[in-house]
Amino acid sequence: MTTLMATTTVASNIITPVVQNYTYCGPNIIAFHSAYAKLHGYLSLFVCIFGSVANSLNIAILTRREMRSPTNLILTGLAVADLLVMLEYIPYASHMYLLTNRPRLEQFSYGWSLFVLFHSIFTQVCHTISIWLTVTLAVWRYIAVAYPQKNREWCRMETTIAAIISAYIVCPLLCIPLYLTFSLSPKIEQFINGGHKFNSSTYNATIDGPTFNATIYVVKFSDVAEKTMLQDIDFWIYSVVIKIIPCIALTVLSRRLIMALIETKKRRQALSQPPMTIGAQTSSSSGTNGDVCKIKKAVSSVKKNKKNSRLLDKEKQTDRTTRMLLAVLLLFLITEFPQGILGLLSVIFGVNFFLECYVNLGEIMDILALLNSAINFILYCAMSRQFRTTFNMVFGVPRLAHRWLPVSLHPETIAACDGNGHTTAVTQMPISHFRWRR
Repeated sequence: MTTLMATTTVASNIITPVVQNYTYCGPNIIAFHSAYAKLHGYLSLFVCIFGSVANSLNIAILTRREMRSPTNLILTGLAVADLLVMLEYIPYASHMYLLTNRPRLEQFSYGWSLFVLFHSIFTQVCHTISIWLTVTLAVWRYIAVAYPQKNREWCRMETTIAAIISAYIVCPLLCIPLYLTFSLSPKIEQFINGGHKFNSSTYNATIDGPTFNATIYVVKFSDVAEKTMLQDIDFWIYSVVIKIIPCIALTVLSRRLIMALIETKKRRQALSQPPMTIGAQTSSSSGTNGDVCKIKKAVSSVKKNKKNSRLLDKEKQTDRTTRMLLAVLLLFLITEFPQGILGLLSVIFGVNFFLECYVNLGEIMDILALLNSAINFILYCAMSRQFRTTFNMVFGVPRLAHRWLPVSLHPETIAACDGNGHTTAVTQMPISHFRWRR
């Protein structure tokens, strides 16, 4: 196996590898990185602006009184963490990918380099909070589906608030090794007028003027990280604790949720038997005791059908919510699992794999994480009728809501007597179960 001989140059605020021999990913990944980096700034800026607006709308809708529930409370905490990631990434993307024609002395000033260091810590902390809130959401939903009788006790509002606060406290503590892994490093370089880097092959004293030395700052592994095992510890925490373990947990919980949905569908099919009509049993009543018994049995059947109808409505609402949250969980797995695998491989294969593969796929992992943080609004609108209705009430034209009429989902058949003492079947439209239709 060839040994990777890599040196580092400061091509940006973060160290970038100059590869001479390839061990793992090969030159194609380097070429792909160079091509995509030109688009990443514009693409990430668009996703962040959309995501900031979308998550702000999520917070505005999910915090309404009629939307208040433990599940929506977790989704609100998730939206806050995602919003913070989006807002912070906008200046970072502008600095690193869009405003690249500035003088080198300005790009690598102490202020901008300190911001890049802050970015590497802040976004990781917020994203870690988002990850563990997603795991909390999966656990809460599994309890609601698998143990509905314990749901109100185990997942009440007080417990949910405590879980969200814990995520916002524990995750920053979990990232402490990250705070110590990177640092600012000063570096003296030679410049020409305007703050551009001196290049001996193109330098013209008449045009460029006199040269001067100045200090720039770059983000690099700290001395503590290079002299100890802190760098490896940080990678283990990032890849295993922050990525792999949550992904495995979500995979197991998602599978259990899917199985619970299948079981619920079977149970609903068993309950969805055609209701017994009273008219078929009580044609022309002569007032005998046998007819009275038939009426009582028919009324009892109607009550049973009514109870089953309400149970079906409740289960359908639960299924819709579960499907929406499953979409959130599966999207998370698609975007986060590859990052965890690459981080774990970086620990196993060492710095060579990190420089050759992980660094060159950094922008792809960033855009996947940003998409995961931005797209939840679309999922809510597409899969939650309550979210759409509340959104229309808050931001839509009010008169449109009045044009929608309630329509019964489950007509109920009840017994009634006419003036001649005959029992007939009457269909009643319950107002407690309805859907909206133009």
